[in-house]
Amino acid sequence: MRVWRTSESVAGSNIHGLNHSKHFGLAQAINKAGLASLAVARRLVSQGAVSLNGRIERDPEWLTFPTDQILVEGQPLVAARKIYLMCNKPRGLVTTADDTEGRPTVYRCLEGLDIPHVGPVGRLDMASEGLLLFTNDTQWASAILDPARRVRKTYHVRIDGEIRLEMIERMLAGIQDEGQKLQAISVRSIALPGNARWIEIVLQEGKNREIRRMLKALGLEVLQLVRLRIGPVELGSLTVGDVRHLTDTEVEGLRQAGPMARDRGQNGFRRGRGEHSEAAP
Repeated sequence: MRVWRTSESVAGSNIHGLNHSKHFGLAQAINKAGLASLAVARRLVSQGAVSLNGRIERDPEWLTFPTDQILVEGQPLVAARKIYLMCNKPRGLVTTADDTEGRPTVYRCLEGLDIPHVGPVGRLDMASEGLLLFTNDTQWASAILDPARRVRKTYHVRIDGEIRLEMIERMLAGIQDEGQKLQAISVRSIALPGNARWIEIVLQEGKNREIRRMLKALGLEVLQLVRLRIGPVELGSLTVGDVRHLTDTEVEGLRQAGPMARDRGQNGFRRGRGEHSEAAP
């Protein structure tokens, strides 16, 4: 697969197109440049395929600086062209790049595309389907996933029973489960062709399996769960399993859906091993 890149090397530049003052572990720097997933980047470093300022560095957590010279398999690390994709995820695919159980992943939908490495923005579980975003712009992805921005996500859910008014009121008020408050901001019954019972649920947080857990607490089973909208971006008529590039309007719409994530201060960082956080894939 050919990789689109800019001609600007990371070394001596604004590293990976990110804030110049921010430091990253070596594997994370490779990931944020759009070259590989974080797991693959860690393997490359551990296997001795990455040099830092003229020496092989095998520690994936070693902190890097914007002026560092980074070579991956002998080639200078360069920032990849920013890619923004929408996928209509089918059921039965895992939202990850590397599944330890060998199950099929959402990357099957990207096969044959002439693009650099991209990662999913958030997750849909294996049994869920619908709108899933991919990008190599980690700042853009992190901002969409930032709970403080409260980016709304809309789902259509087929259930095995009737949703009653008191159930809707509980979902809107919040349901405690495993020490977490699960809460929808909108719930309504919807009429779709056939005799199936469907409801529309709007969330503004991304807790793990939130809809399934809420409905289970109410004694209802989810038969089908489809995400249709993230912020201003809608799945529309995209065929199941297909992928398309977001338009500039859609990219900016998600960027403006709330205040972009602010960089945290870097006080206390030292050269050598250090902790870092990665936005949820």
